Amino acid sequence: MLDTTRNDLVLGIVGTGLMGRGIAQIAAQGGIRVLLHDARTEAAAEAREAIGQTLTKLADKGKLTAEAAAAASARLAVADTLDALAGCDLVVEAIVELLDAKRALFAQLEAIVGAHCLLATNTSSLSVTAIAAGCRLPGRVGGFHFFSPVPLMKLVEVIDGALTEAWVGEALTALARRMGHTPVRAQDTPGFIVNHAGRAFGTEALRILGEGIAGVADIDRILREAAGFRMGPFELLDLTGLDVSHPVMESIYDQYYQEPRYRPSPITRQRLAAGLLGRKSGRGFYTYVDGKAEQPPEDTAPPKGDTPVWLSRRNAPAAERVAALLATLGARLEETGERPSTEALCLVLPLGEDATTAALAEGLDPARTLALDPLTLARRRTLMRTPLTTRAMAEAARGLLAADGTPVTLINDSAGFVAQRVLATIVNIGCDIAQQRVATPEDIDRAVTLGLGYPQGPLALGDTLGAANVLAILDAMHAFYRDPRYRPSPWLVRRARLGVSLLTPEN
Repeated sequence: MLDTTRNDLVLGIVGTGLMGRGIAQIAAQGGIRVLLHDARTEAAAEAREAIGQTLTKLADKGKLTAEAAAAASARLAVADTLDALAGCDLVVEAIVELLDAKRALFAQLEAIVGAHCLLATNTSSLSVTAIAAGCRLPGRVGGFHFFSPVPLMKLVEVIDGALTEAWVGEALTALARRMGHTPVRAQDTPGFIVNHAGRAFGTEALRILGEGIAGVADIDRILREAAGFRMGPFELLDLTGLDVSHPVMESIYDQYYQEPRYRPSPITRQRLAAGLLGRKSGRGFYTYVDGKAEQPPEDTAPPKGDTPVWLSRRNAPAAERVAALLATLGARLEETGERPSTEALCLVLPLGEDATTAALAEGLDPARTLALDPLTLARRRTLMRTPLTTRAMAEAARGLLAADGTPVTLINDSAGFVAQRVLATIVNIGCDIAQQRVATPEDIDRAVTLGLGYPQGPLALGDTLGAANVLAILDAMHAFYRDPRYRPSPWLVRRARLGVSLLTPEN
C-alpha cells in the first residue's frame, strides 16, 4: 500500500498540456513534490513557468497566501528525461489519447521506476485494462481521470481495471483527497461514470430534433428552464464542439456493441462534416457573433380567452395539481366526470404517451385536444398538439397557460414530450450503471453532479420524479416506438415495484 500522506511523496507527470498542468498544480498545492516531463523539448519548463504564474495570480486574488503559492511553486521541478522519474512513488500519464502511445510509455516507465511505483493513466475514453495488459506488473496500473479545467472541476474518477490490485484504487482515492478533489470509484467500462451517464442528455435531444418535435432553441429552453439544467443540450454541444462530442458518442456506442441506449444521431455527423462545430467555428446549432449566440425570438403568447376547458382525470395525482393551477389562471373548467362540451378545449396529462394516444384513450376529439406536461409546470410549461389540433385550440391553450407570465412552449406530438423523454433516459442510464455495478449509487450521483453539473444525480432525480412515474414514461415510450432504446433498466423496475429509493443498494 502506498502511503499518500507522506511529506516526501514524489509524483511524476508525463505530458504537460492542459490536463498535465492542472494535475501538477493541485498536487503541488497539496504538498506533493512534482516532476514534470514532456516529450517535446522545453514543454515541461514552459508548464512549470505557467503553473507558477497561475499560483501567483491566485495569491494576488487572495485565494492563496503568498507563502502557500511560493511553497507550491517550489515543489515543481522539470525532469528532462524519463530516467529522471526513477525515484517517483507514482507517475500519472496525461499524453495523447491513443492506446498504443500509452502502452509504449508505460513499457518505458517500467524499465525505469521501482516495483513499488504506482502507474496511473488520465485516459478519458480508453480501457484501463487494455493499457495495463501491456505492462510487466499490470496490477499496479489504475485510472485517474480528471476533468478540465482540473483546478476548478473538483471530481476525479478512480478506475479499477480488471487487473488492478486493490491497493492502487485505495491509494489514488486518498491521493485525490489530498489534492483537494472528490474521488469516485468506478470499474473499467466504456465512459466510466461521467461520460457514460452523460449519453442521455444530448443523444435524446438530438432524437427529438430529428423527429421534428421541436426546434433547437425550444428544446434548450425547455430543458434549461423547465427541467433546471444550466445549459441546454445544443448550447452544450456548441460549447464542447462537435469535433469533440461526436467522436465520443460514436466511441461509446461502438464500445458497447451498438447498445441502442447510446445510439448517436446522424445530425451531428452531418454537421461535423460541414464544419459546424459550435463556438470555435462561429457557427453550430447557433450562430455566434462576438462569441455570443444569436437566439431566435420566441413567439409571444396570445391573450387569455374564455374558451371552456375540460381536464382529463386519467392521471389523477397530476390532475389535482393542474386543476388547482387552472383555477388560479382563471380557467372556466367544465364539471369533473362529464364529457367535454362541443366547444371545450380538452387537456390531457400523459406520462410517456403522445397527445394522440392520450386523446384516443379517452375518446376525445383530437382536433380540440392538447397535452400538458404535468411534471414541469413552474418555470416553463410545455403543450403538445396532436397532428389534427386546430390552431384556435392551440392558441387558446397557450393564452391560458401563459396568463400568469410563465412562458409556454408548444411542440409537435411526441411520446414523452421533451423534458419527460430526456429526464427518463437520464434516470434509466444511471440505473443501468448501478445495475452493472460500475459504481455505487452514491458515487454515480456524486460524479454526475460534479462532473456534468446536472441539478441532481440520475438516481436522486428518479426519486424526485418518482420511480413509478419514470417507469411509466419509459414503458409508454417503449410501447410507442418499439425501440429497445427505451427499455427500462432492471434496477429501476425492481425499485419502482418495491416503492423504495433508486439509491437503495443491493444487500
